[in-house]
Amino acid sequence: MSAAISKPCIICVAITGSVPRKAHNPAVPVTVAEQIESAHQAFEAGASIVHAHVRDEQENPVSDPERFARLLEGLRRHVPRMIVQFSTGGRSGAGRDRGAMLSLKPDMASLAVGSNNFPTRVYENSPELVDWLAGEMRAHGVMPEIEAFDLSHIFQAAAMKRDGRIVAPLYVQFVMGVKNAMPVDRPSFDFFRATLERLAPEAEWCAAGVGRDQITVNEWCVAEGGHARTGLEDNLRLDRDTLAPSNAALVRRVVDLCARHDRPVATPEQARAILGLPAAAAG
Repeated sequence: MSAAISKPCIICVAITGSVPRKAHNPAVPVTVAEQIESAHQAFEAGASIVHAHVRDEQENPVSDPERFARLLEGLRRHVPRMIVQFSTGGRSGAGRDRGAMLSLKPDMASLAVGSNNFPTRVYENSPELVDWLAGEMRAHGVMPEIEAFDLSHIFQAAAMKRDGRIVAPLYVQFVMGVKNAMPVDRPSFDFFRATLERLAPEAEWCAAGVGRDQITVNEWCVAEGGHARTGLEDNLRLDRDTLAPSNAALVRRVVDLCARHDRPVATPEQARAILGLPAAAAG
């Protein structure tokens, strides 16, 4: 194996998202208790990072610090080795409400560093809001995961790292397959990787494929030495006709890809070392 491919692959599972489960897939966990159980199952299947939103009683995504606190407490009790990543995305709230949970000090949080189109609206991330969210992450020791929906977002992430707005090791996720944004396109994927390597050669990277192309992007990541994101937030199916029975089932698909490419799956301890995160708290 090459040095790149011998690097363990970190698997992130995005368990919830904002899609109504009753209309799409009943396996999507919504309540805090369901999310904890689903994360636990995905951890046992091989995931080291859990990416999470929270929802209210009507299943709407919300930026509710109390719900995030209950989720964080439960995850740290039941899967204490797992890396917890909260979403600061715009589906759950507006403005600074999106970062209201950062004071809880999860291990990581998503950070979109620029705006782009979504299927029916603009995903707005103003420079002022981006800088405020990044500052809150610095203040509370939260590692950003940069969500790059566009090539300019890679340039912005590298600039923020250079000027100190991001102090943690740079971790960039290429988001592909969102309607009206970057499609799942192999030449673009390769150019994103090359651009990040040129601008920030020390950075780690992963990619998320939204919809039926999730498995395609997973395989590109595994084969090229990156890390992989899967889960019911991004894709509700195992294939074109079969709904995924769980987040764990989607994690196992990535584990199988790693075996096919002779690539080790990162343990939580290896994932923390690769990302420069501190060890999990004892107990």
